[in-house]
Amino acid sequence: MPLVCVCSPKGGVGKTTVSANLAYALARSGSKVLVIDFDVQNALRLHFGVPISDTRGYVEQATTVMDWSQFILKADANVFVLPYGEAEEEQRLAFENAISHDPHFLQRGLSTVLNYPGLVVIADFPPGPVPALKAVQSFADLHIVMMLADTASLSLLPQIENHKFLGAPLNQRLGEYYVVNQSDMRRNLSRDVSHFFEQRLGDKLLGMIHRDECVPEANASQRSIIEFRPVSAAAFDIELISKKVAAIVGVKVGDGEMYAMPNPGI
Repeated sequence: MPLVCVCSPKGGVGKTTVSANLAYALARSGSKVLVIDFDVQNALRLHFGVPISDTRGYVEQATTVMDWSQFILKADANVFVLPYGEAEEEQRLAFENAISHDPHFLQRGLSTVLNYPGLVVIADFPPGPVPALKAVQSFADLHIVMMLADTASLSLLPQIENHKFLGAPLNQRLGEYYVVNQSDMRRNLSRDVSHFFEQRLGDKLLGMIHRDECVPEANASQRSIIEFRPVSAAAFDIELISKKVAAIVGVKVGDGEMYAMPNPGI
């Protein structure tokens, strides 16, 4: 069971969109994929066809229910989502307090899915060094750091490279890798920043996702970019990145086909 964390020191870089599309791409290869939302905005579910009126999630009962797998929703044949949910402020604070004061709180709540055979788990985090991101640091298999092809993201790169983002290396297992989003080779600045990331990061750069108007259109229709416009540049980029992620974490095509998730369903 590989746990892949998608994070960034900066907001608005496309973490949630990439997390969702990465899940769909890995599922197309035969793996069963669960995506977990750690962001209070509760937006990840909208990428999987969950109605906006559906407020279910795990956070409101996280401190009283030991096994959070019962809150999983089925989005597709091989894709599942664990929504944050619309928790009250008191519930959210209790959740964050438990994360901060109990080092095993998250691992305990997710123990069923973290030990599920053949399941790939992708966790989507809000920007910055949030408590949940720090809590999974010890047992996550891989971190993907999302950046934009702009100077703001470029200025934050030294923080991550010098371990100032979380005060320690992001990942002690397979390490951290990077994805540069919205690269636009038609614009001088975006092109220059993209080339700098390529040279600086080398093999740590999983890929660049080209700026593509199909992406917001796919998001609006609650479909993956691969399903919405399979021949688009962004779809090609996501597919390539998913293959690299699968190779790094050791996921083989078809690993999840023989298993069924327990009691999921929208």
